[in-house]
Amino acid sequence: MDSLARLHDDVVSCRACPRLVAWREEVAATKRAAFHDEEYWGRPVPGFGDPDATVLVVGLAPGAHGANRTGRMFTGDRSGEWLYRALWRAGLADRPESTARHDGLRLLGAYITAPVRCVPPANKPTPAERDRCRPFLERELALLRRVRVVVALGRFAYDAVAAHEGLRPRPPFAHGLEVDLPSGRVLVCSYHVSQQNTFTGRLTEPMLDAVFDRACALAGERPHGVRAIDPGA
Repeated sequence: MDSLARLHDDVVSCRACPRLVAWREEVAATKRAAFHDEEYWGRPVPGFGDPDATVLVVGLAPGAHGANRTGRMFTGDRSGEWLYRALWRAGLADRPESTARHDGLRLLGAYITAPVRCVPPANKPTPAERDRCRPFLERELALLRRVRVVVALGRFAYDAVAAHEGLRPRPPFAHGLEVDLPSGRVLVCSYHVSQQNTFTGRLTEPMLDAVFDRACALAGERPHGVRAIDPGA
């Protein structure tokens, strides 16, 4: 029987892509100056979250000095700051920040994953690397049986989920796009929370909040019951 625990171990031990193995380990060895005294994870990054999730968030791949450093999806970089604040505001996380693998953060009715588990050079995995990693995402989608809504952060995630589902015809990717999947789940699309999008204003926090509000509505009811309120707002 497959399980999320077994999948976690299989992901972490994977060395199937020589280029990605070399790059993730080089980044972990050279480090960024700001993190020179930290030990980098430097391995494939498993999914993270609530095993009873109704909302699945799919990104692209670990960040070089974020998840590749901390060992948890979207943790330790600017993209993660944006994502976890939005999840908290939507009631899908119990705090607005994710700083380390063992910081106590809990996702509430949500799970985060990516089609590629190792940091790729220039954030661009090759088609062969994407395909070798695909079984991990397929196993997650099978194991997370309660997921009703998949939030795709960016075109790469959208294409990965659509390919897994055999979606035909496939509408062009767009922020806010909603697609009914053959499995009965709903796919909701957002621009990726990359710095390129958030710094330029292509993606704003209200835009991201609207995506997660819609995802929660489609999933049934907020796992947290009500929207979290920022005491500093």
